[in-house]
Amino acid sequence: MTDSEFLVGSHVNMNGKEMFLGSAKQAHELKENVFMVYTGAPQNTVRKPIDKLMADEGKQYMKDNGLVESVVHAPYIINLGNTKKPESFQFGIDFLHEEIKRAQAIGASQIVLHPGAHVGAGPEAAIAHIAKGLNEVIEPDQTTQIAIETMAGKGTEVGITFEQIAEIIDQVQDNDKLSVTFDTCHTNDAGYNVKDDFDGVLAEFDKVVGLDRIKVIHLNDSKNPQGSHKDRHEILGLGTIGFDSLNYIAHHEQLKDVPKIMETPILKDENDKKVRYNPHGYEVKMLREQKFNPNIIEDMMAGKPF
Repeated sequence: MTDSEFLVGSHVNMNGKEMFLGSAKQAHELKENVFMVYTGAPQNTVRKPIDKLMADEGKQYMKDNGLVESVVHAPYIINLGNTKKPESFQFGIDFLHEEIKRAQAIGASQIVLHPGAHVGAGPEAAIAHIAKGLNEVIEPDQTTQIAIETMAGKGTEVGITFEQIAEIIDQVQDNDKLSVTFDTCHTNDAGYNVKDDFDGVLAEFDKVVGLDRIKVIHLNDSKNPQGSHKDRHEILGLGTIGFDSLNYIAHHEQLKDVPKIMETPILKDENDKKVRYNPHGYEVKMLREQKFNPNIIEDMMAGKPF
């Protein structure tokens, strides 16, 4: 596999005057060829109108600079699994309708969606409610797929087993508009042996859901051990999964056409909280060279080129 064929990137910012154009520029600066954005802050649903996203300018910049794919991540607060708040359910449906329009405007093929949490009603009720919501959200002519994310199982989350993901998909009528985001940290924390038996995990996923559903990989190390249900990401190689296992996943032949997106933590300076260190360019370099850099933190803080 050549560098140009290896699809690797990270979550980049989308704000300010340049919006999506700025996102594409940041990804290019990090030497990425794919990238992920939130169309606004991930903690809320405040969004700019489509004509303010600088979508066409961003798409042209991508074309001119070898960026081949963008992915949108829906905000965390959307919870189609909540059976107890009908007003929140309808709000989530309405927001996702608009988010699909925004994603299609910037040319994103996938919208990553946390499936939701049952907030005490139980997984079966939440799964049925999520599927009901997706049946209302999905339009026959949409080009962007909704990529249901594998979850770690903190709180009352659903989507923590492959079977739960399959149940959601099976209950959605027009499910060719659905795909899956496979998050390595979440799947590890949910209890799957991502570190030592990824081929076995992938085979199980293929049997239960179908390998062709995986359209996004969130390539994250984990701060916690397998089965912890914690969901705390770590910089590649500094967590419990480790660089060798994550590099194996990143270059896996069965996943070569799937974008690998890092959501690893941005570090804050201990003395000045306004100063931040972004690991993504260094992680991209490690993955392209398939070699762990044990000095990644020091290199980040020193501003060493990647």
